[in-house]
Amino acid sequence: MSELSKTTSRSVLKITADHHVWEDDKIVTEYPLTIFLNEEEFATIVCTPADLEEMVVGFLAAEGAIQSFAEIKQITIDEAKGIAYVDLHKATILSQSFYSKRRITSCCGKSRQSFYFFSDARTAKPASGTTSVTPDQCIRLMEDLQASSDIHRQTGGVHNAALCSPEQILLQYSDIGRHNALDKIYGKCLRENISTTDKILVFSGRLSSEVLLKAAKIGAGIILSKSAPTDLALQLADELQITAVGFIRHNKMNVYTQPQRIILP
Repeated sequence: MSELSKTTSRSVLKITADHHVWEDDKIVTEYPLTIFLNEEEFATIVCTPADLEEMVVGFLAAEGAIQSFAEIKQITIDEAKGIAYVDLHKATILSQSFYSKRRITSCCGKSRQSFYFFSDARTAKPASGTTSVTPDQCIRLMEDLQASSDIHRQTGGVHNAALCSPEQILLQYSDIGRHNALDKIYGKCLRENISTTDKILVFSGRLSSEVLLKAAKIGAGIILSKSAPTDLALQLADELQITAVGFIRHNKMNVYTQPQRIILP
């Protein structure tokens, strides 16, 4: 059981138009975790100190260092030092320099050139799921996501992400890093062999290109967000055949790509 706290308390001067008061407030914890892969330093992730093993597994899979949980021989996390030691059954196939370098490639065999990290070109695949949802289900899943995170209600300082069926949330994680929340989902699915091809990702943050690529690596065909997308994210969503829905709030939404998965009334 982790001894790390996801929040701390701090006395804060709160000011409104007509008065001020000192009150204790909850502040989200920011925690650096350095991953050593086969005894070689691989990456440092700044995260919320919870579900660290799931995050490490998901991150390594997203970066192309592993393809399955079975490739991991052992994971040891030293919480006091902020170090995760990961031993694989095989030699490390990626050096630290690979995952931090961008390369230009033709996405999914098409002619348009998209910027990828080295690992993205190896691990991002077009979505194959055929799951569909109604607008009402999209709205309800977003509402359920926002209601499910205690740490978000306490601090307002984290991103929330969930893996869902059209009817309900199946897995939910929070983290100060939006990518970390998605990696925790990915790691949990890899550890427990949970199928993702027929699932939906629901996400609290902006749909950037990197978030969209995380969704592609996880394998979900639909990603729902309460916020806005970027143009590159939508280019990638089209090419990777992912349905991207944004601005889900106040009973409204925008369907940007692959609308065939949205069942209209």
